[in-house]
Amino acid sequence: MWVLLAILSALCLGVYDIMKKLSVRGNDVLTVLLLTTFFGALLMSPVLIMNFANGTVGLGDVPRGHLLILVKSFIVLGSWLLGYFAIKHLPLTIQGPINASRPVMVLTGAVLIFHEQLNWVQWVGIILGFASLFLISRIGAREGFSLRNSRWLLMAIGAAVLGAVSALYDKYLLRYFNPLDVQAWYTLYQCVIMGASILVLKRVARKEGACSRFSWRWTILLVSVFLTVADIAYFYALSQPDSMISVISMLRRGSVVVPFLYGVLVLHERNVRAKVADLAVLLVSLGLLVIGSAL
Repeated sequence: MWVLLAILSALCLGVYDIMKKLSVRGNDVLTVLLLTTFFGALLMSPVLIMNFANGTVGLGDVPRGHLLILVKSFIVLGSWLLGYFAIKHLPLTIQGPINASRPVMVLTGAVLIFHEQLNWVQWVGIILGFASLFLISRIGAREGFSLRNSRWLLMAIGAAVLGAVSALYDKYLLRYFNPLDVQAWYTLYQCVIMGASILVLKRVARKEGACSRFSWRWTILLVSVFLTVADIAYFYALSQPDSMISVISMLRRGSVVVPFLYGVLVLHERNVRAKVADLAVLLVSLGLLVIGSAL
């Protein structure tokens, strides 16, 4: 069951990435991020309302629970902030595979922290995942997005690192709290933190003359909708007793297929053949992980 939930989450994340690209292209990133966090909190507000109606906040030991969720909110918001700027400036066929590097980082943490064990089929899938990362790094350098000259590439990598930290932290949180409670509270805290942060960031941007114009697009609302569904499926997958964070994380990175195809077919991005070859390696790797989880 947790494998199917992870796949559903991946599909929604794929559409979510496309909606992000459409929302931030030529638009003010900070305002878009603020609105997506607001809509996300609004979509999850019924969970909080039901908890308060039942006389509880759903976080057990309240002070400790809120502190742990607050930490997650900062981690996720940092990943989003870097990721939104990266996806605005990088091709989807470059940014997507970089984002797909998260499972490699998560795997290291899962083995070291949670002592998860992978069978040989899953290990072959992980090795192919490393190969895919190597291929996409070579393609990115050819398009001028190298670590030496592209801050957007560094932001994409930073977003992936923080995303991996968040995934490992989720596994810990879901040992103690209900998935919906975690999602509802962290989206609320995200909205509050982002609202306060944007006041400071906007003031700095105005002083430096770097403030961008904002235009409303319905894709901004869809960003929150698809992310909310993806996160609900993800949290419930993680909450299953036999779930494996390393496998779930890799399956979620299969979301790269959706924006990849959009980048090729709609945006007509370059180096298609090389990128398709890299994507094929990634798909085989994900397929082996799904097969291995059933053994």
